[in-house]
Amino acid sequence: MKQGSVSFVGAGPGAADLITLRGARRIAEADVVVWAASLVMEECVVEHARADAELVDSSQIAHEDVLALYRRAAAEGLAVARVHSGDPSLWGAVQEQYDAAVEIGLAVEIVPGVSAFGAAAAAAGRELTIPEVAQSVVLCRLEGGKTPMPEREKLREFARHGTTMAIFLSAARTSQMVDELRAGGYPDDTPVVVAYRTTWPDEQTIRCRLDEVEGVCKERKLWRQTLFLVGAALGAKGTRSHLYHAGHFHTFRKPDAEARRALRAARSATP
Repeated sequence: MKQGSVSFVGAGPGAADLITLRGARRIAEADVVVWAASLVMEECVVEHARADAELVDSSQIAHEDVLALYRRAAAEGLAVARVHSGDPSLWGAVQEQYDAAVEIGLAVEIVPGVSAFGAAAAAAGRELTIPEVAQSVVLCRLEGGKTPMPEREKLREFARHGTTMAIFLSAARTSQMVDELRAGGYPDDTPVVVAYRTTWPDEQTIRCRLDEVEGVCKERKLWRQTLFLVGAALGAKGTRSHLYHAGHFHTFRKPDAEARRALRAARSATP
């Protein structure tokens, strides 16, 4: 009998055609597909699963029920595709399942997916990292709520970096979130993208200022499944990247001599 297996598949932010080719293959190969109907678009599963595959809606069962299914997969040599929204590595409760599956004796893999923060930036037509404006992205959530946070992980402390932030799981407490961002140093005119169910049919992408966020969420009743992108990069125009400058060189390209001198002069003049 073949070894049972489980593949943790990132389904992407919503749209069925944003799942990876590998993720779609793992669903097509699976004897059992476990997915959260509340978070993953039905087409992501139905379009790829075999007609005879067992489909299990994880929103209706507890962790212990999933482990019982994994034990059955090990005993019967079944292939399981455990489909998560976005990318499994972010707030996916995957690690506890992964460790248990290994202990049970299943072959295990994680198939990455497109995270909602990248999809939200794309929907807004923005780049999260702009030269000389922001070169880092902080992925975080507001402290408090149902899941305990490490003591040092406070939103206002992350905000002190002043770079781009992608804030998950915080829409129900927008007033507190805005207060924490202000306390960390973001001014009221900081650009914000409010992204609700990005790439789903009912998606909403709203560009506003930090001091408008609470009003936007109240007016549109955005309490769940809403992501916030925050930072100056979201309002900046693209600056010239040195990577593709004619005066820049790397392993595959030699610089233009005159452009190289101009680039050096510009760098020297920058304070």
